[in-house]
Amino acid sequence: MKYSYFPGCSMEASGIEYAKSLAYVNRAIGLELIEIEDWNCCGASAGHTQSHELGLALPARNVALAVRQQPALPIAVPCAACYSRMKHAALAVAGPEREKLSRLVEMPLGANMEIVSLLDAYSTPAAFAAIRAAVKRPLSGLKVACYYGCLFARPPKTTGAENIEDPQNMDKLLGLCGADTVDWAFKTECCGAGHHVDLPKESKPLLYRIYKNARAKGAQALATACPMCMMNLDMRQGAVNMAYGEDFDLPVYFFTELLAVAMGAGFKESGVTSHFHPAKKLLQNLSGAKEVV
Repeated sequence: MKYSYFPGCSMEASGIEYAKSLAYVNRAIGLELIEIEDWNCCGASAGHTQSHELGLALPARNVALAVRQQPALPIAVPCAACYSRMKHAALAVAGPEREKLSRLVEMPLGANMEIVSLLDAYSTPAAFAAIRAAVKRPLSGLKVACYYGCLFARPPKTTGAENIEDPQNMDKLLGLCGADTVDWAFKTECCGAGHHVDLPKESKPLLYRIYKNARAKGAQALATACPMCMMNLDMRQGAVNMAYGEDFDLPVYFFTELLAVAMGAGFKESGVTSHFHPAKKLLQNLSGAKEVV
């Protein structure tokens, strides 16, 4: 199991827990991610909203670098926004814009580059078998609402997603670790992304509805695969409680954190101790997880 790897800007910042837990899980299951050398920002938000050409050239350069470095490997991307931009670039490269983009990035661009999300990379039969074999501390009794956000599946013509309303790969991954994933209605609704900064009044209800539906369906926690979604859901829960007079108490985890804990990682080692909303106590209370430090 080997992939080229585009980490994106957040993995050393808001997604540091993602990076730590990802490294632990990869060691446990033997999945190798080969980081693209000299990669650049994918242009999410600022790049592609300002210029169509820039919004494609930035991720296309990463595609070109990956092909030059590891031509036979798919590119695995952990962040939903980065994944979206890379998929858009791959489609553009496969079409009539290839020559223009090749000139802009000053590198040749082939037409058959495969871009996969980290969820996809972990969802192959080989990865499923390795994950199942690596579980040492099943997450029995943990009820999780898997939150995919709006970009892993949408737009379907770009992502190729078969089910844009009810994706299942995160649910299956956490199920392998013994968690009980709930059936709920908001797994692909938008969390508000960066609009919590410039439009907080309009964005806060999006989080409120996500928390409310997850709790109504019996979830004890949320799991996500996107650093932006993680930041919003984890950091802003207290503000939503204050604004709506609620008492939501839903720890939020990167799905890799839960995989890592199930595979024997300590809380600090997996990143669980670094959250805004306390995330350690719930896992400590699980059967079989009491001795994790």
